[in-house]
Amino acid sequence: MALQDVCKWQALDTQGPSPHLPEAGGWAVPRGCDPQTFLQIYGPRLAHGTTTLAFRFRHGVIAAADTRSSCGSYVACPASRKIIPVHQHLLGTTSGTSADCVTWYRVLQRELRLRELREGQLPSVAGTAKLLSAMLSRYRGLDLCVATALCGWDHSGPALFYVYSDGTCLQGDIFSVGSGSPYAYGVLDRSYHYDMTVQEAYTLARCAVTHATHRDAYSGGSVDLFHVRETGWEYVSRSDAYVLYMELQKAPGLEQEQELEAEAAQVHPELATPQDAEEGGELSMEQEEATPEDSRIIAKTEMV
Repeated sequence: MALQDVCKWQALDTQGPSPHLPEAGGWAVPRGCDPQTFLQIYGPRLAHGTTTLAFRFRHGVIAAADTRSSCGSYVACPASRKIIPVHQHLLGTTSGTSADCVTWYRVLQRELRLRELREGQLPSVAGTAKLLSAMLSRYRGLDLCVATALCGWDHSGPALFYVYSDGTCLQGDIFSVGSGSPYAYGVLDRSYHYDMTVQEAYTLARCAVTHATHRDAYSGGSVDLFHVRETGWEYVSRSDAYVLYMELQKAPGLEQEQELEAEAAQVHPELATPQDAEEGGELSMEQEEATPEDSRIIAKTEMV
C-alpha cells in the first residue's frame, strides 16, 4: 500500500502486466481514422540501423553492440549505449527505434521489481522474455519497433531469448539483430562453438561487430562488450571500431599461410612443386625433340 500511495496509482490487475501506456485504441489520432492506417500513411519513415549480437557459451552469455545511433543519413549520437542492464543477472540489447526500446525497458524493469516485491524472487530469463513479449503484443500494428536479445543467467544456467515488437519470442544460442546482422552472422557462423574460452568469446564478439561496422553504413562508433556470468553481468570494454578493424587488417594472414605451406613441405618432401614440374616438362620436351641434322648423323652411323 505504501508504494501505491506514493505513486498515486491503483493497479486493476495485480497479477498481470501494468504498463503506464494508453490502450491499443487510445492513441491520439484524428476521429474516424484507423490508427494503423494513419501511421502507415503519415508516420515518419526514417532509415535506421545498428549491429547487436549475443551468444551463449559454456562460461555465460556475451552481448556486444556498436554505439552509433542514426536517423536517416544523420548520425544522431556516435556514443550511445545499446545494451541496457535490466537487473544484476539480466541484460538486453536494443535494436529498432531508440525511444521505443528505452521506454519498454523501463516498463520491464518496473514490472520485474514489482514482481520481486510480490513473490520474493525475480522471474527467470524465460519468464522475463514471455512477460516482455506479452506486453509488446498488445500494441501490435501500431508501428512500434523493438527487437531485443535478453541475455541472463538463472537457476537453469546461461539463457538467451529474442523478443520482437509483434510478440515473437525465440530461444537460441546465437542472435544478431540490426542492419549489420548479416555481416555479423558470417563471422559468428564460422568461428562459434559452445566450448570456447572467455578470451576466444571476447575476440569473436569484437571481430563480428567490427566487420559489421565496416560494411554497414548505419553501424559504427565503438564496440561495447558485456559478459553475463553466474555472479552477474560485467561490463568488459568499449573499443573504437576503426582501431579494431585496422588491427584485424594487420593480422599476419599471408605469413601464416606461408608457414602452413612450409610445414606441409616438411611432412611430404617427396611432393614436387609446380616450378619443378614445369622444369621437368621442359627437359623432357628437349630430349624428345630431334633436328634434321641429328637424323642424318644417325643414318650415317648405321651405314658405317
